[in-house]
Amino acid sequence: MPQPPAEHSAASTSLMPPVGAAGQSGGTYGGQATPPPPGTPAPGAGGFSQPTTYAKGQPTPARGTRTGGATPPGGTPVPGAARRPAAAPAAAGPGLGRTRKARLRVTKVDPWSVMKVSFLLSLAVGIIIIVAAAVLWMTLDSLGVFDSLTKTLKDVTGSDSNGGINLMDYVGFGKVMTFTALIAVVDVVLLTALSTLSAFIYNAAAGFTGGVELTLAEED
Repeated sequence: MPQPPAEHSAASTSLMPPVGAAGQSGGTYGGQATPPPPGTPAPGAGGFSQPTTYAKGQPTPARGTRTGGATPPGGTPVPGAARRPAAAPAAAGPGLGRTRKARLRVTKVDPWSVMKVSFLLSLAVGIIIIVAAAVLWMTLDSLGVFDSLTKTLKDVTGSDSNGGINLMDYVGFGKVMTFTALIAVVDVVLLTALSTLSAFIYNAAAGFTGGVELTLAEED
């Protein structure tokens, strides 16, 4: 059986790289280096990317936001380098806080809610009037004001057949408190009715003018 020439066998052997050399260099074929498979870390990265760190007080970016990577002096980012966020801005002083404002418009007022609130407020005002009148009367009585006025009126209006006008018949504690309670009841009824009527009038006016505009501010 004829044998191939020695020159042809030596040339074929010189073109085939060693098996170990191909595994170390990442693989060659025909003298050209093949690219590494996807997912292989860059040389020198150690197989792991550095974790992204954030400065204290800096808000974390939303999911899916890409932060700027490390850029060498040449301007081309390194593929295997960890991407770090920009430096946190300096904290604003106490007088430089942001203020958020919102403009709202009151276009309708519920008459039922206005009636309930006005009733409770007018009831509180009526109770305050009654308590204030009682405290004022007892204070004047303890100071002797009513006795002095009663004595003066009897001396002025009294005669031999008539003892004069007794002031306590008109400004006694019972009569004063009855009159004050009547005023408080009228106050509750009038304030409740007027407030409810005002709610209907405002709703009618807001239908033409759009209502009252309010500007609300919230400081961070």
